[in-house]
Amino acid sequence: MAFATARSLALKGADGHVIDVQVDVSPGLVNTTIVGRVDKSLSEARDRVRMAINNDCGRWPATKRVTILLAPADLPKSGTHYDLAIAMAVMAADKKHEELTPDLLEGWAFIGELSVAGALRPVPGVLPMVIAAAAHGIMRVFVPEPQAGEAGLVPGMTVFGVRSLAQVSAVLRGAEVPEADPVVGPSSSPLSTWRGEDRLADVDLRDLDGLEDVRYAVEVAAAGGHPMMLIGPRGTGKTSIAERIPTILPDLTIEQALEVTALHSVAGVLPEGSGLVRRPPWFAPHHSATAASVLGGGTGRVRPGQVSLAHHGVLFLDEFPHFRADVVEAMRQPLESGEVTIARGEESATYPARSLVVLAANPCPCGNFHGLSGGSCECTEVQRSHYRRKLTGPILDRVDIWMEVRPQGRRRGVSFAPEPESSAEVRARVVEARLRQARRYRDCSWLLNASCPGPVLVERWPLEPDGQALIDTELAQGRLTRRGLTRVQRLAWTVADCAGVARPGEREAGVALALRSDDAARSLPARVVSVAAS
Repeated sequence: MAFATARSLALKGADGHVIDVQVDVSPGLVNTTIVGRVDKSLSEARDRVRMAINNDCGRWPATKRVTILLAPADLPKSGTHYDLAIAMAVMAADKKHEELTPDLLEGWAFIGELSVAGALRPVPGVLPMVIAAAAHGIMRVFVPEPQAGEAGLVPGMTVFGVRSLAQVSAVLRGAEVPEADPVVGPSSSPLSTWRGEDRLADVDLRDLDGLEDVRYAVEVAAAGGHPMMLIGPRGTGKTSIAERIPTILPDLTIEQALEVTALHSVAGVLPEGSGLVRRPPWFAPHHSATAASVLGGGTGRVRPGQVSLAHHGVLFLDEFPHFRADVVEAMRQPLESGEVTIARGEESATYPARSLVVLAANPCPCGNFHGLSGGSCECTEVQRSHYRRKLTGPILDRVDIWMEVRPQGRRRGVSFAPEPESSAEVRARVVEARLRQARRYRDCSWLLNASCPGPVLVERWPLEPDGQALIDTELAQGRLTRRGLTRVQRLAWTVADCAGVARPGEREAGVALALRSDDAARSLPARVVSVAAS
């Protein structure tokens, strides 16, 4: 009897788990069995691996019984990336491959799909797998050549990017590495990897004329990570405002960049050779998108949706009332907890989703309603009421900032109109506000005010008594829910951080209430000037 073990990785959500691929080659009824809660793609691995070994590395043990166990056996496993580990364990267990002994596999992780010719093909999720390998003390890994750069992002990891099974065997045996044809990865559609960077590369807040109250609300949202809603007639600049929010967000930290890049790797949308995602991502799904594409899921393997791919960035849901009801309701979880849990049969996965969610809507179905003036709107009051009804309820109680975007007259070039601030100027203030939060939460698991639990905020960082009294009055009069009260307290802290105030008082609480209420937004500019002047 001959036995060998090679190590690979399984992904559950964005978390990796080390898998022992144990192979036994022994006399008996000729058969190949793969066990350990494997799916169809893994059951087919026996044929891929057998042909790869026969065509690239000698002969498969055709006269023996081959048993392949992927342990732990109670963890569901799927995907084609186990092919390389299975092949190496089979060859090490087979005495025909005398130079490749089981001890040579120690300390290595093997990731990659095999073709019938023995070529190694790219697979999704390499980065989180390599991160998990490093966390378990495995510091050497074989990956498909096109993904060597992605795996090399993990500090301290020794990465071998290889093209074929024969090259892996040669490296382990210390033999001369044979030549192999370049690996051709799957050609991904531009639509699957495009995230708007090219189109948004040259936009700047300076492009927007007027909208001082909206610009301030966007700054507060970016500084504290608060979800916001923009409501206004069509053509008033809601989309233009949302597109410029990434320009005022700071670069991702190394930890954040690794987390975001790992999520993109799991989803298979990480462009080859792109390296770390260093700028906050931007995603704007169409309102016809399904819940699986926005929140995550899919058939077969559970993949992250766009709310997770926008982690630490911006998720823009334009025409929010037109999104499917299941998408609208499912947004409760990421808005509340900053993560998404997806269950499909026996498989479940949890992905982080701490993105800055920006919703946008028209005041009526046609988009021409201008408040009391009516504009050129031809919708009936029943139609407007039905449309606005979609903007009420528990989902929008989780939105911190409501802002009405009104039509603006042209102000640029007018002598008395100040020059609009650039994104760089606003980003400097956002960075400073986030540094204040980082110092305040240095011993906590969260970074921004929007993520701070309500009870902890009240206990450790209460508002000034006059500020808290103002918020309590709104609660007592029924204009705030308990959830809304917590969100206003968080907003007040962000307003204080943006203004450099040590502790929020009545003025900061008043601005927070104005940001929270679309009705109170009319009084926001005066409040903002008052706080900024202080």
